Amino acid sequence: MGDEETINGVPVTEEQIAAWAEEAEAGFDVQALKRRGRGRPGRGAEPAQVVALRLTSEELAALDARAAREHKTRSELIREAIAAYAA
Repeated sequence: MGDEETINGVPVTEEQIAAWAEEAEAGFDVQALKRRGRGRPGRGAEPAQVVALRLTSEELAALDARAAREHKTRSELIREAIAAYAA
């Protein structure tokens, strides 16, 4: 396997592939896989709407800097700002 094969920047080794193959051959607990669910976790009783937002590179840089300082995601900061504005 070449050096270019990675998952999230981590090289995939032949040993890892062999371990995955062994795990697959042993079989998976289908019910356990189904319980995990799909997609992102919900934020409430109803499905959330996705809203596109255009930001300048300066606005995005400021948002990312604050998110890093506060150990939050962009979305968390935007939701907090909207909640504060609406209050």
